[in-house]
Amino acid sequence: MGVFRNGQIAIEYDDHRSDGVSPPLVLVHGHPFDRSMWAPQVERIDGRRVIVPDLRGYGRSTVVPGTTPFQAFAEDIAGLLDHLGVAEIVLGGLSMGGQIVMEFHRLFPERLRGLLLADTTPQAESEESGRARNAMADRLAREGMGGYADEVLPKMVAPANIQRFPAVAEHVLGMMRGAPPEGAAAAQRGRAERPDYVASLARVRVPTLIVVGSDDEFTPIADARLMHEVIPGSTLVVIEGTAHMPNLERPAEFNEALAKFLDVIPGKR
Repeated sequence: MGVFRNGQIAIEYDDHRSDGVSPPLVLVHGHPFDRSMWAPQVERIDGRRVIVPDLRGYGRSTVVPGTTPFQAFAEDIAGLLDHLGVAEIVLGGLSMGGQIVMEFHRLFPERLRGLLLADTTPQAESEESGRARNAMADRLAREGMGGYADEVLPKMVAPANIQRFPAVAEHVLGMMRGAPPEGAAAAQRGRAERPDYVASLARVRVPTLIVVGSDDEFTPIADARLMHEVIPGSTLVVIEGTAHMPNLERPAEFNEALAKFLDVIPGKR
């Protein structure tokens, strides 16, 4: 575990080092989770350095009330890479984490060697959905995370998997309940203001893996197919019988797709 300080912001992260020459993999968690959501991937990736931060406002990183624009998240990641002396990476994220990956690509495309976009969507919020994001942010700040976590669990994890894999459901529920309300609310307000990434994704020039759960209600297969059509040469993998968290619901299948993807990315240039 390490800590990167960006002014008044402290970003905690895990840095799983390797002696390999491949570009490191950086994994960005979604809302309202923390870096522990990537544990099944970190445990199975061999021969490659893996870096997993807690975003500002989440996990053990600094909570910043108000509004956190996606640019701030992306710049935190870039600052962390500078702190670690890392020039180029493969960058992956799930849900909001995937949108932060898209923002990083918009700002720092020269630092990317590959992209993983899991259960995410590139479109900007509509006026109506933006209002809903802000209303949810106000609710989280006012009521805390408990009620929200209970409500959305059956959409985060497929109901059948909640019964089949209770430890996974408890992990997801624990992350959501433990998220700092003010940090989660600030991210939701920033999410309501994010730009549309469809045009910038058309400029992606690195290998890209798109993964989606077959039963994901938050980011349906149609959104994944849109990204697949827009990003040149991208690969789309649908993981059957999963909802919004295929990396936890079906880690073996997710890891297999990720390993095949990482194998096609060459070492240092």
